[in-house]
Amino acid sequence: MEKSRPNIARGSFDRKRAAVDWIDVVWVLFVLGLAFLPPIHEIHKQLILFGFAVFQLFEGSIVAALPKRGTAYAVLLKILLAALLLDHTGGLAINSSYWPIFFVPIVTAAIYYGPIGTLLWTALASAAYCSYLYPALQEYELTADSAELLAIRILFFFLAAMLVNRFVVENRKQVKRYQELSQALEETNTQLRRVEAEARRSERLAALGQMSAGLAHEIRNPLGVIKGSAEMLSQKLNDAQPLAAELAGYISSEVDRLNALVARFLDFARPVRIEARPHQISAIVDRALESVERQYPHSQVQVQREYTPGLPDIMVDEQLCERVFINLIQNAFQAMDGSHPAGGTLKLAISPDTSNGLRGVSAVVEDSGPGVPPEMREQIFNPFFTSKKDGVGLGLAIVAKILDEHGGSIRLEDSARGARFRVFIPSEPPRK
Repeated sequence: MEKSRPNIARGSFDRKRAAVDWIDVVWVLFVLGLAFLPPIHEIHKQLILFGFAVFQLFEGSIVAALPKRGTAYAVLLKILLAALLLDHTGGLAINSSYWPIFFVPIVTAAIYYGPIGTLLWTALASAAYCSYLYPALQEYELTADSAELLAIRILFFFLAAMLVNRFVVENRKQVKRYQELSQALEETNTQLRRVEAEARRSERLAALGQMSAGLAHEIRNPLGVIKGSAEMLSQKLNDAQPLAAELAGYISSEVDRLNALVARFLDFARPVRIEARPHQISAIVDRALESVERQYPHSQVQVQREYTPGLPDIMVDEQLCERVFINLIQNAFQAMDGSHPAGGTLKLAISPDTSNGLRGVSAVVEDSGPGVPPEMREQIFNPFFTSKKDGVGLGLAIVAKILDEHGGSIRLEDSARGARFRVFIPSEPPRK
């Protein structure tokens, strides 16, 4: 048996790409180089090399089409092609100078599989190579030098397999770490954008609150004078001039309406003072629902409750928190009364949740109304923005302000039906 040790052809193999790229060009050049080496006129050798080249170019597509067994088929086919190449390139296949072709299926297995799978496929490739030892022993005797050479080749098979597999495994771990880091950065950026948006909204609320407080104070004083004067006129003209008395009554009633509006401005502008005590959020939501149902006694709205059992108490201001849910549920009833004359469906869901590292509960208020148009989604929490004809646009702004003081949040989520608001309230409000 030959003792010469031909040079091992080295190459890189990219199994994940279906498109032809530079590594495929290198592979084709490598196969062409083998084709122009002796024996050149062996047609079976050229056909086997052609099969190697074609399969390598389309291997990515085959593996993608057969995700469960494609990799096994790829390695097994390359082992068979390597064995056939040795059978047609030497008098004794075991002595063929093309024996390094077995590195191709071995490296392929190292790329696709873990350490155990790589060792098993390498053992199978080594067995396929050693299978040509049996016909050789029928005519020749295995010398010590030949046995040593055979053992060295087998050991180098395993060495190459484990080195490539180690590199691939470490590369996969690194890619996974990069992906996890990228995902964490994306989540951090999303939270940062959300925090920045909330900070800008809080600044706007503070500025508008100061302005509203000033305007409300300046408006309320003359309104008091107007109301007092109108009442005096109404009393004096009640018998002498009924029409004038009636007009004075209109002035008084409109002043009352303006006073109510000013009161809402002051509610928005006034600093929120939280008196936090442990409460069950489900009980607060139920009381808010009862309050709204009393306002709409003839409503046909169907209520669906999905409360997680065993919810813990959370530290909230009971009245302010109830006001939050009264506003949200009232908006839902109004939206459904306008779009569902026969009634709609209101879904209330409460469950434990975490947000920005804080533990608490989330309450979802979802209706089956027309929903919020996309062009309004970014503005609904801004003060003085409303789509109602008789609305002031302070309801959701006050809700957001109350939740800010509790360290919570409110957001409008995508929903297949109507509007879906998610309220998060931490277990304890932040310390001021």
